[in-house]
Amino acid sequence: MISQLNLNGFFISHPSTLQKPLPPQTPSFFSLKVRCFRVCHPTPVPSFSPLSSVPSSRSATRVSRLMRTQVQHVLTDYLHLTRGYSFLDAEFISKNSPRFVESLLSKIDVKDDVARSLRKFLRYNPINEFEPFFESLGISLSELHLVLPHGMIFLADDSVLLENFHALCNYGIPRNRMGKIYKEAKEVFGYASGLLSSKLQAYENLGLSRSSVIKLVVCCPLLLVGDVSCEFVGLLDWLKRIGIESDWMVNYLSCSRTYSWKRMLDALDFLHKVGYSEEQMRNLFKANPNLLLEGFGRKVYLFLGRSLKLGVEMNVIYSHFVEYPSIMSHKCAKNLLKVIGFLCVIGMGNHDVAYILSNYMHLLSMHSLKGHKTVCKELKVGKADLCQIIKDDPLKLISLASKQEQKSIDQVYCHDPRNYLEKTTFLLRLGYTENSEEMAKALKMFRGRGDELQERFDCLVEAGLDYNSVIKMIKQAPMILNQSRSVIKKKIDFLRNVLGYPVECLVGFPSYFCHDLEKIMRRFSMYAWLKERNAVKPTLTLSTIVSSNDKRFVKYFVNVHPQGPAVWKGLKKLSNKDKN
Repeated sequence: MISQLNLNGFFISHPSTLQKPLPPQTPSFFSLKVRCFRVCHPTPVPSFSPLSSVPSSRSATRVSRLMRTQVQHVLTDYLHLTRGYSFLDAEFISKNSPRFVESLLSKIDVKDDVARSLRKFLRYNPINEFEPFFESLGISLSELHLVLPHGMIFLADDSVLLENFHALCNYGIPRNRMGKIYKEAKEVFGYASGLLSSKLQAYENLGLSRSSVIKLVVCCPLLLVGDVSCEFVGLLDWLKRIGIESDWMVNYLSCSRTYSWKRMLDALDFLHKVGYSEEQMRNLFKANPNLLLEGFGRKVYLFLGRSLKLGVEMNVIYSHFVEYPSIMSHKCAKNLLKVIGFLCVIGMGNHDVAYILSNYMHLLSMHSLKGHKTVCKELKVGKADLCQIIKDDPLKLISLASKQEQKSIDQVYCHDPRNYLEKTTFLLRLGYTENSEEMAKALKMFRGRGDELQERFDCLVEAGLDYNSVIKMIKQAPMILNQSRSVIKKKIDFLRNVLGYPVECLVGFPSYFCHDLEKIMRRFSMYAWLKERNAVKPTLTLSTIVSSNDKRFVKYFVNVHPQGPAVWKGLKKLSNKDKN
């Protein structure tokens, strides 16, 4: 039975049919031999890569968009109509394999009709279909040789691969992300029919949404290998126990990083042993998800061991960990290990080192130190003298040995360094980065000592606002913390008890605290008067009334009633009398 030509000029292939006799001038002996061999032998032929093995002589910048589009259309037709793949698969492969498209262009004479020349080429030259397929999945050209199968050049020969590929597609996993899954968990594409779908469903049964499962397996493909990960299940159970929903953690995963569920579990167990309550753990991870995702590295445990050997009491270390969770980050633990090394090498005894760590651990953790030789050289003193200087005033260790620029150190330490360090500690808790430009601006912007700023911050939390919401409010309107605790409390009481607004409305309008209380009182008195006369909407938001400039307020809240200007004038006079 002879195959028929379709409208695009390709032979319609079928395992049981012979191809139409080839024109005498066009086929090469090699291509004819391969086609005849495939018809007569159902077993795979040796793998070869006729296109990618020859470097393209045409730069990508010289390939016009029209040429590329023509090649993509021809390749789509070839894969769909000639090779029998679905149109969706054929089109995606063609549009997402630019390097393969360029290699096809290098095989034809672009001076002729590109589409016609390429159809003619594909009619008599087999291509390795795995090349554009894997490229479309996101596998780079440099990695292609590592994933190309041996002994096959036609995708249809690996039906198991295609079935599992379609199972992932049907579940919703982006095709261009499957290259990562193939490289890291190739076994997934060799599963028996239905097994992959059941594994995906098993993770949904843990309480994860489908969108979360999709991101999870893209970021961590090894979860699909073997049974459901016991460590991952244990992690979800822990998060549920402390009040964090299952999908929360997945939102913070990144495809560019690797994760260890065991390390995360160890971090949770460690915090539990340290004495963190479930609420404290929840607030800690909500504020800093990386502490969970990265876990506590070797540096943290190494610092803990060395501190105990020096004589620092366990309950002292734990109390610092609870009050200043940033100490458990890799960077801070590394800084503290340098502090221990610095103090020991200049000859300080264990008792004195333990004293300094016990009292200044959170301050020392924020600074990276120079070497002791550098400090001794700068001060022109010996190790023994340097040791005595630090014994007399431990904070001199920071002012003398910190790697900060000398200019900024001189400016900071012309005043009490404790004030600066307490303020820096507070800002680090808000999420500012140490020694960053953002931190420098914040240090100038916030007025007051660190303990004063903390009191003002706590006042907002005690009023019923969520801890993380308060952090967002402060970053959006930093001037809130430049007001005294009594002023902040007074404005919150006025909002609740006089205006009748819930405190939660401040999350969307933190600049409420930046307005004068007299101004707010005057405007709401005018608004109340208008509401009684049905001259304004009765349910306007706090920001609409308070944040409008004076001209706009007069236009929309005073002049809307004939008697409005007179009433407004009277309210302003009354306000001035109260001030006098």
